[in-house]
Amino acid sequence: MTARIAFQGEKGAYSHEACVKARPNMEPMACHTFEEVIEAVKSGAAELAMLPIENTTYGRVADIHRLLPESGLHIIDEAFVRVRINLMALPDVAMEDIKTVRAHLVLLPQSASFLNKHKMVGISAADSAGAARELVETGARNEGVLASELAADIYGLKVLATDVEDHSHNTTRFLIMSRDPDSSKRAGSKMMTTFVFEVRNIPAALYKAMGGFATNGVNMTKLESYMVGGSFTATQFYADIEGHPEDRNVELAMDELRYFTNNVNVLGVYPAARDRGN
Repeated sequence: MTARIAFQGEKGAYSHEACVKARPNMEPMACHTFEEVIEAVKSGAAELAMLPIENTTYGRVADIHRLLPESGLHIIDEAFVRVRINLMALPDVAMEDIKTVRAHLVLLPQSASFLNKHKMVGISAADSAGAARELVETGARNEGVLASELAADIYGLKVLATDVEDHSHNTTRFLIMSRDPDSSKRAGSKMMTTFVFEVRNIPAALYKAMGGFATNGVNMTKLESYMVGGSFTATQFYADIEGHPEDRNVELAMDELRYFTNNVNVLGVYPAARDRGN
């Protein structure tokens, strides 16, 4: 039986596209929610999870930082997917026939210039791939959808315009997660380590906790805070660093971090994607 990789959304979603690109030999498994994606892996229904964590245009993905530490899963890889937004319609519909365009709420403002130029009205949908499927079901001839080219292929729609987004840098970063951790060093790969931590309630605790990374020459590529447990004072931090926990400088930095924190939870050790930073 073909191994599965679970994603949130309908077939044709950008998360589906990420699965196809990063794990072409696995069968993508659509789930309604992020919680269902995690449960699919924990239960054994799928071997891996593909979870979006941040986008260059609209920032971090809501709820992911809250879910990851409690998921019981481990990051084993990352993937970057350029979000190419395409206008599609029924096969025999022309561009000038389209009056309204449906898409996920985050795609509409990213394509505002295109929609204004062609005098099309954007209407928000729960899911862009779902909007593509619904367009086929309704047969609406004056309606278009903004979605991935994969969605057009799956639902038999015609792509009328490609790359209609206002900014060409629009990229989503995904984490590939597994039931089992893989902290092995991958030959020829720059390694990344991701962890969450909560600082002790002492003056300048965060400043002191971060000092070890600076003095040991460890590059921290991401540091974000978010509240936990409904408290304004219980703040948890999410961090990405370059390096492997067995590297001497990373080991020293993590030792210093633990001294100023209540807990440190390593979520994964994995190779940096080749297109990281592009």
